[in-house]
Amino acid sequence: MVYHIVMWNFKKDIPKEKKPELKAVMAEQLKTLVGKVPGLLTVEFVTEPIPSSTHEIALVTTLEKAEDVAVYGSHPAHVAVADTYVRPYVCDRSCLDYVAKDI
Repeated sequence: MVYHIVMWNFKKDIPKEKKPELKAVMAEQLKTLVGKVPGLLTVEFVTEPIPSSTHEIALVTTLEKAEDVAVYGSHPAHVAVADTYVRPYVCDRSCLDYVAKDI
């Protein structure tokens, strides 16, 4: 299993009072990708990080195999969601992808 974790901050011009609504829509839209994007197993959207965090929101997905990260990134359904509901509002993107090892 592969984890694909992406974190963002909101752009400076996004009003604080608009953020809860944007978070809800982002979470809803990103979760619709399960079953549409081959290899995408789960989607979790983090909207309330603890104070020690460096980013305001995060996406934690699991995929079947490492090659599925590229499939996910270029899939038309993902691109449509990202371009419509995420990218217009965020900045400071950080990403970490890794293969989960059995312990």
